[in-house]
Amino acid sequence: MPSVRHNFARRLSDDKQAQKQGTAGRGNLPKADKSSVREADLSQRVSRQDVCRLTRQLAVLLRAGMPLLFSLEALAEQLRDSTDGRFNWSGRKDAYLADIIEDIAIAVDSGSSLASALSRHPEIFPDYYTGMIAAGEESGNLEQVLLHLADMLEKRLNVSAKVKSALAYPAVMAVVAVGVVVFLLSFVVPDITRIFIETNQPLPWPTRLLISMSAFVKTYAPFMAVLLVAGIFAAAAAYKTTKGRLLADRWKLKAPLFGSLLLKLEIARMCRMLGIMLVSGIPILAALQIVKKVVRNSLIAGSIDQVRDLVAKGESVANAVRKTHLFPPIICHILATGQVSGDIETSLLSIADMYDNEIEIAAKTLTALLEPAILLVMGAVVAFIVLAVLLPIFEISQVLR
Repeated sequence: MPSVRHNFARRLSDDKQAQKQGTAGRGNLPKADKSSVREADLSQRVSRQDVCRLTRQLAVLLRAGMPLLFSLEALAEQLRDSTDGRFNWSGRKDAYLADIIEDIAIAVDSGSSLASALSRHPEIFPDYYTGMIAAGEESGNLEQVLLHLADMLEKRLNVSAKVKSALAYPAVMAVVAVGVVVFLLSFVVPDITRIFIETNQPLPWPTRLLISMSAFVKTYAPFMAVLLVAGIFAAAAAYKTTKGRLLADRWKLKAPLFGSLLLKLEIARMCRMLGIMLVSGIPILAALQIVKKVVRNSLIAGSIDQVRDLVAKGESVANAVRKTHLFPPIICHILATGQVSGDIETSLLSIADMYDNEIEIAAKTLTALLEPAILLVMGAVVAFIVLAVLLPIFEISQVLR
């Protein structure tokens, strides 16, 4: 049977020959640049869900007793088969992933480890992923590590989806409410209030306030829109700086309503990843270094650095976490208990499960509070506009009588 390298190399050769024939007579096109742009675009579209699906499928194939090379070839074939007849972005993404899997298979067939082959594509397989794969290969427990990885990725996806779905409706309601109010003040109210102004009758204070608000919005709306866009760009530029990101991340964790939710999200993600890496056999210091790169909040990343330095000096993980003064005390107690029993990995995973449940409950509670609050505010604004319009009509009708 031909080797995987031979099959893939022959396919790549055929593809290159077809490209040469298809581009004959078109002049010297910048093929490399176009290819790199295509790969960059498609790599950005490879989601965690795609990586999770590939990880789960590879683990199932290995559990069924299939050798690693043939498992990779089966994955590539499956991705190729799913692109037949499809020329949309999804089909192109699957074809791109098939190319990546084939490249990994060729590297493994050449003698590289799976972790080393995966590390050639850091845009898809980050450091924590390749680190856990390397630990699984060294311990001879690659199949179990892949299952742990798939479970972790699925858990992260499920929690993120629940939070997004819980907050999506209030966010849409808020945007629609603001848009309706701006539309009324800019286009509807001026035409109605013009009639009242032409009567030269004294107007009640709600109507005068409405006229002033309408004039302000209509006059300064373009300027406010430009100012808003400029503020967004300025904030984005400031966030790219170290100091600006640190200030923004600190504010996120202290923000009302959302601050505690964001902290729980980061703690759950950090503890689950750290626990699974320790279960996979990665040393605590190396695991902390990898987790630091995955955490999205720079303040928490700095605290992980502090924990790593203290643990390297001989401090226990529980005491090191306590000295950061960032994480809740219950985490320190659970970690201390886990260290005493020699099962800190289970303690970390228990913390992650606990906070995942709290996140789900907090998201539902937040939604239950925001929805009626937005409806009340919107109702009050509309009621004020209706009152401001109807009051002068009543007064004019009384004068005419």
